[in-house]
Formats: sequence, structure tokens, C-alpha cells
Amino acid sequence: MIIHVANPIYDSVFKYIMEDERIAKTMLSALLKKEVVHVTVRPHEYSNTTRDTLSMFRIDFAATVREREGNEIKDRIVLIELQKTWLNTETLRFRQYLGAQYSNKNNIREAEDKGFAYPMVAVYLLGHRVGNIKEPIVYVNHDVFDYNGNVVEDGNMEPFVESLTHNSIIVQIPLLHGNVNNRLEKVLSVFDQTLVDGDTQQVLKIDEDKFADDNDMLYVLHKLTAAAANSEMRQDMNVEDEYYKAIEDRDTAIMQRDKMLKERDCKLAQMDERLSQQSEQLSQQSEQLSQQSEQLRNMAKALFVNGLSVEQISNMTGIDIDIIAKFIG
Repeated sequence: MIIHVANPIYDSVFKYIMEDERIAKTMLSALLKKEVVHVTVRPHEYSNTTRDTLSMFRIDFAATVREREGNEIKDRIVLIELQKTWLNTETLRFRQYLGAQYSNKNNIREAEDKGFAYPMVAVYLLGHRVGNIKEPIVYVNHDVFDYNGNVVEDGNMEPFVESLTHNSIIVQIPLLHGNVNNRLEKVLSVFDQTLVDGDTQQVLKIDEDKFADDNDMLYVLHKLTAAAANSEMRQDMNVEDEYYKAIEDRDTAIMQRDKMLKERDCKLAQMDERLSQQSEQLSQQSEQLSQQSEQLRNMAKALFVNGLSVEQISNMTGIDIDIIAKFIG
């Protein structure tokens, strides 16, 4: 059955579903490829959707991850720094945000007298492509090596190392084109923008039957359906559309201005080239005239030395008498 759901690429919708612990666990478990047994949204000064010149929605989680270590199953806390953006964003903005989290004392492990921090994973949900990377989801994981390039076992699990490095997950939303080859792609399929219904991006058209065997995903769809029917949520999406329309209009005006400036600069460069060529030609003509003047001067002097008068030289060469007088001094 085809259903219509709110598009989670909108900040307001994404915040609405990710504040639901069950959905957060579903999403983060798929991203981390580990069992997340508990999730809490971490309050901090960046947790709102404050607007600036570029949209970047940020939300932090403390995820309790269940892992097997040898014969034991242990729970450990991992901080998830999730950032989502529609537009191309300077990497400096991401770095500044991560820097703030590294310096946040609330991210230090409880009862830790050495000041070790919780391990951190940065997740980027991008509404744009990253260079020439063709994979929709990429993992950037850091290993610990010795001098010879051999992996140091358990190096990444050392609290000192975990406190100073982090892994990253990058999702390129434009490359989510309905291909579902694994659990994560199935979860992220609700972000597939090829499913946009109609002229507005606010609603996606999804075949609910594809998720009939997955109660967690049916729950996500139920939540997104509720968001689509919520008048306040639709108003929030309208506000976001107006915001992005203003950004697009601004960017279009900037591109048009840049194009005009580039065309003007090109014309000025061509004019400079022509003027340079004309200047070169005038310089060559001036040099030729100077050489001709020198030749006439030498000829007049030679004729005068041979006994011809100024009048005779003028009649012979057609040069004005006053000029000949200057030539011969």
C-alpha cells in the first residue's frame, strides 16, 4: 500500500522522529552496525536549530552500545555527534562544532580521574555530494599502528586514544536511489528524495508493503505519517521552504552577479590586451620614426660637411630649413 509521509530531510521532521528513542535506536544501530540498547539526547547549547547563513542541524546522543569482548558481553557508552545539512557547507563549520564537543567537560567519563572522554562517532547526513565519492554511505575509521605499519590490537579501545580521535560516518542523501542492499540502506531509504510526491518536497510516497516484515521500520513510517498530518509540522516545513527559497534566491543572485563580473573582467582583459597591442604598435612606430629621424640627421650633417648650404640641403631632401638647422647644430 502506498502511503504519504513527511520528508525527514526537513530539520523539523528529523528532530521530531529522532527524539523518539525507538527510532533513534533503529537509526543509530543501523549506522553503527551494532546493537544500541539505550539512547538519550544530550542537552547542550547546540541542540536547537538556530539558523545562520547555511543550514546545519545538530543533535547529540549518548548511545549505550552492547558489544561482545571475547566471551563477555559489555555495554559501553558512545557519543554520537550527528550533523545534517541540505546545502554545501564549509568543513570548518563541522570542525568548529566537533572542537566544541572535545572541549565540553560533560563529555568526560563519569568517575574518571584521568579525564578520559567517552568515545565519539561523528555522523554527517549530507544533502549534497562529496567530491567524486560514488558510495552513498562511507565509514572513516582510524586504526592504531606500530612503526612497521602493523595494527596494534585493542589500540582503538584504549581510553587515551578514544579521547583524542573519532570515527566518522558520511551519508550522501542524493545517492540514496532506492537501492537496498543492507540494513542501513533499508533504514535510510526513508530519506530517498526520488520518492518526493508532487511539486513540494514536503511529502514522500512510500510503498509500506516493502517494510511489512520490519516492525521498527513500520514504526518509523507511522511516525512520519503522523508528522505529515500534523498542521504545526507542516507549518514548520513551510517556514523551512521559505528559508531555503530565500537562500536559493540569494545564491542565484550571487551566481548571476559573479557571472556578470566574470564577463566584465573578461571584456576588460580583452580591452587591456588590445590596448597593450596598440601600445606595442605605437612603440614600434615611435622607434621607427626615431631611427628615420636619426638617419635624416646624419644625412643632413654629411651634406653640410660636403659644402652644401642649408637651402640646398632643404631643396634636395624636402626637409624644412629650420629642422635642418637643428640637425647640423
